[in-house]
Amino acid sequence: MAKAALGDERVRRLMTVAGINLTIAIGLIAAIGDVSRFSSSEKLVSYFGLNPRVRQSGDGRAHGRISKIGRAHARALLVEAAWAAAVAPGPLRSFFTRIMRKRGKPIAAVATARKITVIIWHLLSKNEDYAFGRPALLQAKIRQMEIKGGLASKRGGNKPGRARDYNIKALREKERALVAQAEAAYSRFVAAWSERPKSNTRRAGAAKEERR
Repeated sequence: MAKAALGDERVRRLMTVAGINLTIAIGLIAAIGDVSRFSSSEKLVSYFGLNPRVRQSGDGRAHGRISKIGRAHARALLVEAAWAAAVAPGPLRSFFTRIMRKRGKPIAAVATARKITVIIWHLLSKNEDYAFGRPALLQAKIRQMEIKGGLASKRGGNKPGRARDYNIKALREKERALVAQAEAAYSRFVAAWSERPKSNTRRAGAAKEERR
């Protein structure tokens, strides 16, 4: 599987996201196939069964647990990625922590898995890497993929290996500090937004556009 994934740019792109390793990336790409099959991130979320059930009662709507209708194995991979992202510095950890404080760890893991799914749809649809990825860590992941794919070890050569930067503690800590700053900025943004007073419908529309 690693050998087949070596030339797949989509696998490399997914591994830029915190919590997604080689196994998870390959499994998700196998489940998604051509991302153009999904016209929106919501469609992909629904495909994995991570969308909340909606119960209609009179004029009101109630959101319940996730539907679990869809690719169960891929959904499990996404939840596994969420648990890994919860302990890695970055905005996803901040998101997980915020939900965990309100509703507990299991629900936070599912909510984070859903957010990761939305991120994946954007990355694959727009051919972009995750904005808060760690380059040295990504190279280390790719090197592991190369080794599992049967590529010979490059130890002892004159040219630095792909994973060299990640093995340098100072560079590794520098990357972690940068994404930790992004995590702190996200936390401040959410805190400031939640403290805003409720506004009328007109102001809410303007606020929505500002947030976008």
